[in-house]
Amino acid sequence: MQQRLDKEWELSIDPDTVRLFILKAKALSAAVNEDYDDGAEHEVEFDGDRHDNHHHDGLAEEAAEDLTEEEFRELINDLNVDEAAELVALAWIGRGDYEASEWVDAVAAARERANKRTAKYLLGLPQLADWLEEGLEAVGA
Repeated sequence: MQQRLDKEWELSIDPDTVRLFILKAKALSAAVNEDYDDGAEHEVEFDGDRHDNHHHDGLAEEAAEDLTEEEFRELINDLNVDEAAELVALAWIGRGDYEASEWVDAVAAARERANKRTAKYLLGLPQLADWLEEGLEAVGA
């Protein structure tokens, strides 16, 4: 666990907004993991021995997952440059790329790398929810 930082700055991004991203990231992660937990995607067991493939168009299921991902992307795209940089910096601190005491450097590096694909980048982080939680805790938010 990282040590809390006595900070001389304030977050531009509201910690409650970060917590919303954490919830969305957990929902996305759960949607992916539930389908592949046992390695038998859409396999249905009858009578304990016989297996049959469950065929369906999956539209409702996919729409629910896409909606969560779409919401996540829209929320990130609605952030201003400072908030987006801080969200990335929090993930980096939570991941251990930076210490909380290096907050200013982490935000500056995130701002330098800022582009229109911040949502895609964050969605590609395998433990985003955990890293954001750890980043928030590390910076004392």
